[in-house]
Amino acid sequence: MKKSRNLLFALALFASACSQHQNQTNEDQTASNAMNSIAQKLSIYKNVTLTSDLSSLSANDKQMLVHFIKAAQLMDELFWEQAYGDKASLMASITDSATRALVEINYGPWDRMDDNKPFVTGIGEKPLGANYYPVDMTKAEFEAFEDPNKTSLYTTFIRDIDTGKLMTIFNHNRFGAKLKLAAEELIQAAALATDANQKKYLELRAKALLDDDYMASDIAWLDMKENIVDIVIGPIETYEDALFGNKASYESYVLVKDVEWSKRLAHYATLLPALQKGLPVDEKYKQESPGTDSELNAYDVVFYAGDCNAGGKTIAVNLPNDETIQNTKGTRRSQLKNAMRAKFDHIMVPIANELIDAAQRQYVTFDAFFENTMFHEVAHGLGIKNTINGKGTVREALQEKSSALEEGKADILGLYMITMLNKMGELPNHELKTNYTTFLAGIFRSVRFGAASDHGIANMIRFNFFAEKGAFTRDETTGTYKVDFDKMNAAMNELSALIITLQGTGDLAAVNKLVADKGVINSQLKADLERLSAKAIPVDVVFTQGLDVLGLQ
Repeated sequence: MKKSRNLLFALALFASACSQHQNQTNEDQTASNAMNSIAQKLSIYKNVTLTSDLSSLSANDKQMLVHFIKAAQLMDELFWEQAYGDKASLMASITDSATRALVEINYGPWDRMDDNKPFVTGIGEKPLGANYYPVDMTKAEFEAFEDPNKTSLYTTFIRDIDTGKLMTIFNHNRFGAKLKLAAEELIQAAALATDANQKKYLELRAKALLDDDYMASDIAWLDMKENIVDIVIGPIETYEDALFGNKASYESYVLVKDVEWSKRLAHYATLLPALQKGLPVDEKYKQESPGTDSELNAYDVVFYAGDCNAGGKTIAVNLPNDETIQNTKGTRRSQLKNAMRAKFDHIMVPIANELIDAAQRQYVTFDAFFENTMFHEVAHGLGIKNTINGKGTVREALQEKSSALEEGKADILGLYMITMLNKMGELPNHELKTNYTTFLAGIFRSVRFGAASDHGIANMIRFNFFAEKGAFTRDETTGTYKVDFDKMNAAMNELSALIITLQGTGDLAAVNKLVADKGVINSQLKADLERLSAKAIPVDVVFTQGLDVLGLQ
């Protein structure tokens, strides 16, 4: 009996050991799969050194860049707080260097290139309101909350410690210490400025960081035209607030103007009123007059920070976003030429070689990519900013869907503008086929950022609309796409009219239906995009950047 019990005990121990070994094997396999997934997620980025030829800059300009980059680095820290919260505690909980690198790229534990899915163990879904609102706040609670500042771009929601009730706090109060440091950097840069308008802008922008009143500095920025170095800085875009689209995120671009390219672009801004009149939509939707003080400039960008550096990298900027300033004074469209070139060479060309019909690959060119991107930014100034039926601004009427529709409008009207300028003789000896084919290749590039972002939704609406209208066909044998130029032209006009009409009526229900019907990736496209991944074609770039890269101190 004793031997029998000993035997049973031994068998139990053996079974337990086997089970522990199996559990350990399963855990090891899970860990291995997770690491492979992280490595795969990192592999979609192409590392690019972000630099520019600074040899022609004055000593003052170079020193201004130092102050600009230091101020930008503070915007990086602030965006971390807005997008996630306590970066230090998150990073301290992660020992794996690859995971830490991916967290840095995404400004948090959610993959911006994969519909914001969490990739860190123990992390749940990303809150739609990021860190702008309490995670337990409901839309009903928001709507019932009475506060004149609740929809301000520059406030954050918190709960009263004692009562638990909602309250708002302005950014300059919430982030006062870091904003004061950033403002000091701008003041020091202003002291180095030799252009009076640049000095004025930097001083006003420093003040704006400390009181959240940005209009005067936005106007001063548009008045500043002779400077070679520049900084875009502050809470600007609202993409991170996927709950309401109300809250602006901190970001910064540090720029060096390409004077020659900028001269070539300057003429097009004067043509906006004529282009507005020719929009393919009913007259009542084009009564607003775009500002004629708009500028087109080309830059090398030497530092990205905050929102614009999170996940996919922006290659063009159209600012200010303030509708009043846009309508009365215009905007500045900044093309980030070196970043654009990096994406074209490392991403667009390989995509075209895989997905564009062999006979049309010749039409995928950097000039067309540059033009399509440039006129996307110009097209933000066209169309309509205020509803025609008393629903307020388009942004107010369409709430969290306003950004996606606005990006869709800019994409399609950018192509419309190129088509019209060609007809007007403003683009002599120009081959429109390059813009149309590069436009299609550009959709494949952009949609790889994911369909969850505003840009991603806009891309899919356009792709599915074009497919429905026969603007392109797919060859089943080669798996490549071919543009039908006449049908794309017709689809372009039809989609332009649809989007502007939805904006003008502020019809949120119709916009929601459009997004639900067409803002999705179908199985065929998903399979084609997976071919790009199998060929190890990067999705986007990640930058090696900073003062040391530029040789500055």
